[in-house]
Amino acid sequence: MSPLAPLIAGVVALAVGALLLRTYGTSYRVGRLLASTPVVEVAEARTLATAGPRYVAIEGRIDSETDFEDAAHRPLVFRRTRLQLRGPAGWTDLDDQRERVRFEIRGGLDSIAVDDAALDDGLVVVVRESEGTAADIADRVPAGTPPGTPARLRVEQVSSVEHAIVVGVPMLDATGAPTMSAGRGRPLILTTLERPEAMRILARGESRRPALALASLAGGLVLVSAGLAWALIGAIS
Repeated sequence: MSPLAPLIAGVVALAVGALLLRTYGTSYRVGRLLASTPVVEVAEARTLATAGPRYVAIEGRIDSETDFEDAAHRPLVFRRTRLQLRGPAGWTDLDDQRERVRFEIRGGLDSIAVDDAALDDGLVVVVRESEGTAADIADRVPAGTPPGTPARLRVEQVSSVEHAIVVGVPMLDATGAPTMSAGRGRPLILTTLERPEAMRILARGESRRPALALASLAGGLVLVSAGLAWALIGAIS
């Protein structure tokens, strides 16, 4: 057997692992950035806002002077409410409403604002969800929608009493204030969860598919390394 066999098998395993991870869509990218972006202090993020674009993570307490309450009287700074229908291509938005106020992340005596307008796929929180059918919201669905079509209401919110991890590019906003925002072709990420829990949310609660992907990647690296070592030994001898 030649060293080409483990090399080919390794490349195939790596490809399978990468494809499995990419089935998570934007969640895969968000998870990768959340796990790998270097963490800096809030004070350093403020300095970076005037020193040139750099993608970093910060951690701290959420704070706002203009929060608003939800039905349980929790003080919120951001809430996204989406009404969705399920079709052949998956879930699509019928309605997407956002309520937001200016807020910042505090670390010690320092703080930096968060560009709430840039929050989208990078928001990772526990989703409050209720499910039903199109018949339950007949006055809000397009004409001709089958009554049994699955429907759901998803609410994502951020409270001003929570701790957060924010990943983005520190920059100066229109008023000259240091702000964390999207940039360098990467999204603004905010989670109020610890990283392991955020990863479980991004993986949609699954464990088998991520484990299989990681096993494929690890096995692929071993096979490729073995094939290269075999080829090198054969070239020397």
